[in-house]
Amino acid sequence: MSPAPPARRLRLGLPRRVFSQVLMMQLAIAAGVVVLATGLFLAPLSHQLDDQAMRRALAIAQTTAAQPRIAQDVTTTPPTAEGPVQQEAERIRLATGAEYIVVMDRRGIRWSHTEPKQIGRKVSTDPSRALAGEEVMEIDSGTLGRSARGKVPLRDGRGDIVGAVSVGIAYDSVRARLIHAIPGLLAYEGGALAVGALAAWFIARRVQRQTRDLAFSDISGLLAEREAMLHGIREGVVALDRTGRVRLLNDEAQRLLGLGDEAVGRSPDEALGEGRTADVLAGRVAGTDLLTVRGRRVLVANRMPTDDGGAVATLRDRTELEQLGRELDSTRGLIDALRAQDHEHANRMHTVLGLLELEMYDDAVEFVGEVVGDHRATSEQVTEKIQDPLLAALLVGKATVAAERGVALWISDRTRLPDRLVDPQGLVTVAGNLVDNALDAVAGSPHARVEVELRAEGRTAVLRVRDTGPGIPVEQRELVFTEGWSTKEPPAHRKRGIGLSLVRRLAERQGGSATVGEAAGGGAEFTVVLPEALAGPDLEPALTMPSAPQSATEEES
Repeated sequence: MSPAPPARRLRLGLPRRVFSQVLMMQLAIAAGVVVLATGLFLAPLSHQLDDQAMRRALAIAQTTAAQPRIAQDVTTTPPTAEGPVQQEAERIRLATGAEYIVVMDRRGIRWSHTEPKQIGRKVSTDPSRALAGEEVMEIDSGTLGRSARGKVPLRDGRGDIVGAVSVGIAYDSVRARLIHAIPGLLAYEGGALAVGALAAWFIARRVQRQTRDLAFSDISGLLAEREAMLHGIREGVVALDRTGRVRLLNDEAQRLLGLGDEAVGRSPDEALGEGRTADVLAGRVAGTDLLTVRGRRVLVANRMPTDDGGAVATLRDRTELEQLGRELDSTRGLIDALRAQDHEHANRMHTVLGLLELEMYDDAVEFVGEVVGDHRATSEQVTEKIQDPLLAALLVGKATVAAERGVALWISDRTRLPDRLVDPQGLVTVAGNLVDNALDAVAGSPHARVEVELRAEGRTAVLRVRDTGPGIPVEQRELVFTEGWSTKEPPAHRKRGIGLSLVRRLAERQGGSATVGEAAGGGAEFTVVLPEALAGPDLEPALTMPSAPQSATEEES
């Protein structure tokens, strides 16, 4: 019986989804702003209403004190409920809506009041400042409760102070105005909160789409994993934004390109200078496994566009497997040369044996000398013109193969190639395939000849292979570089048609070209141009691995 799964514990706190977290935070911010705005609005509003009430009370008091009959009646009539002062004060109070209007003499005795029984009594608050000639505004408590008050001195016709006028406006009316303003304020706040909530929802949805609904903890984990991966892999990674500027370089890319963090934010042309490497990174050269040279290094670059309009380029150093590649190429060349020399060597040995048995010793010595001399002459001629040991060994071996097939393999007098090749294996593959095709084309024809020309033009290597074969018709000169195309008849066709395709692919990877035309005197002339195939005179040639994995089938034309 399987154990029951453990019960899930409820998660407390913020939800994991980015959408929910962002929405809650936005709503909290909007609500906080609304509450803060309400407080900031209500605090000065209360003070403004108080000030307005006090100024209104003061204005009513000034208007009342300006009545000349009131000052005269205060000095000539007694304080009674039916007196002229009480009647005039009540008229003004009713007309202005004040809570009370109190007229007093210099002793502080009331001559008017909303409650007639208070007339003739002393006022409950201190009138000294008004009786001293000051105009007073204040919030104070009296017999009628808390009110906003205005007090002014009462002067007679000569300007002498004969009393004072105190006007009050009920403080409850001020509070009522404040409370009356709150519903409207809350309506505005509710509208602002609703707009904020809607904006927060749209922002949260946008963030959700851009983050693919990942939790913040997941995004943080992915970022940490990305940093570890980028700086841990042994391939250079260069990320470019939609404007073509570098936004990320991992450690390996900095090492391969010889750049630092200062390259971030700059275009490839600004960071690297003009050249094929910058063209590949910028996307001006399309293709996969593009070869480019940076200093002494030969790099293989691949560029992939991203959804945001940018791109990511990866760089691999081809020098890392050079030692194994050199050993493999040397072994292949040696095996081909030995296989080609096997029959010829056996025939020569049989000839020497026959001469010795016939006791033609002088002829035997002469024959051996001719054979050895021809071999030395061929090797010395090749190595004198081609200083790269791999290419020289290839052509020496091909010369032996050609001789066995009855073909003369010539090295052009214009051939001059220094030992500064950046990618010698690539050129070995190209030259080997072209020579093999030429030997196949002229095999069996009279006076068969294949001529190889290799020369350096600055840092560019130019290879030409001419033959005396039937040539290639104009309409088929592009088809010959198509994989699977061949002039051979079945059943050999299924193993043919790869060599020339491989030649063009290798040339284009290095930014060069492969073309075919008509040789002088008939036949075909293949021309391969490889820019930046040679290192500068002050640099050592880079160590590189073979240009492409080659099987026996790929080496056939």
